[in-house]
Amino acid sequence: MVATNALSCSSRRGLLAASKPHVSVLKNGCRLALLPGRITQLRAAADESVQQDAASQIAQNAQELAQSFELAQKSASRRLQRRRQQLTYQASAIAATSGVGALAILATYYKFVYHMGSSTDAAFPWADMCGTLALVFGGAVGMEMWARWAHKALWHDFAPGWALHKSHHETRIGPFEANDVYAIINAVPAIALCLYGFLTPTMTGSLCFGAGLGITLFGIAYMFVHDGLVHKRFPTGPIAELPYMKRVTVAHKLHHAEKYKGVPWGLFLGPQELEAIGAGPELDRLVEELESRSTAPSRK
Repeated sequence: MVATNALSCSSRRGLLAASKPHVSVLKNGCRLALLPGRITQLRAAADESVQQDAASQIAQNAQELAQSFELAQKSASRRLQRRRQQLTYQASAIAATSGVGALAILATYYKFVYHMGSSTDAAFPWADMCGTLALVFGGAVGMEMWARWAHKALWHDFAPGWALHKSHHETRIGPFEANDVYAIINAVPAIALCLYGFLTPTMTGSLCFGAGLGITLFGIAYMFVHDGLVHKRFPTGPIAELPYMKRVTVAHKLHHAEKYKGVPWGLFLGPQELEAIGAGPELDRLVEELESRSTAPSRK
């Protein structure tokens, strides 16, 4: 009986051993049968991943494109706004210059013709005319000296003056700035001198009239060079290509950079101020850089 059980156990082991290759083949067959489905799943997952990556890339590109478009719109809006501001200030400058210039010409004519009276025997007041012309030149030069002193002492070092002038050293919003009030302030003595000189037919009156005209001419020139040429508040045309105007432009920009403690304080003689403190080589270098930038497009 024991022998029978042993034989039975060995028979089972033999059957199991014999069936193992068939089971292995069956498993491999099942795996092979499932392989196409698995491959399909993997392909579907890969396709889905590729689609997600493509969608993500498209979304990223769309976002970048939208940002670029928004920046372009803002840039175009700023350029348009700046152009409008320039046109506004330019119209104001042209109107003021035309009005003041016409008034000055008429006032000069009537001063030396009308005050002669109706008598044809009256001699033309050449001495008065020469005095007026001398003070026109003297008034203009004197205003440069006055502006140099006032710019430092009254507009920078004096707190109430700086309260207005600081707007000129900050980003401007709109076509005008608080610092423009100084143009009106400087116009008051010019108008007073011209009016007194026009109404006073003497040498003293002629000298005052010339001084008032000199201040007026300086103010007009200052507006076009300082506001237009240097700070680009309106286009100034070919005067930007004049060699000395380039030196004036660079010199005034050095004032705003405060590289030399605010020097130069004047405008038209600003290059001479820089040369006086030994900054002439720096001025020459910056002017050369300005000229190279302005001629760079023509070299292409």
